[in-house]
Amino acid sequence: MATRLTIRLDFELGRRLGAGKIALLESIEKTGSISGAGRSHQMSYRRAWLLVDELNQLFTEPVVSAHHGGAKGGGASLTDQGRRVVALYREAEAKMRAAAQGEIEAIERDLGAGKTAGP
Repeated sequence: MATRLTIRLDFELGRRLGAGKIALLESIEKTGSISGAGRSHQMSYRRAWLLVDELNQLFTEPVVSAHHGGAKGGGASLTDQGRRVVALYREAEAKMRAAAQGEIEAIERDLGAGKTAGP
């Protein structure tokens, strides 16, 4: 597997946005539900819902819109704001990867073969 570069944005008041929350948003877009997205990340519906609520509160506009019950059951989707946040995050990640490519490759060359980090 290629080396991954992830970023975490730490805003004031302890608010954060990182790879896990972005991946959850992408899974909501893919599965059409908070519970399905949670399952794909091995988390409970409650944990996924709490993260979605946190994300919706983080921004001036909600990033996820949940649809309750009905004949076909509920569901969820990203709002335009949610799709924008995901796109901006992924764009920032790609720019950082490109800017640090030489350093990443140098670090990779210095890695030991098959060694894992200890406790």
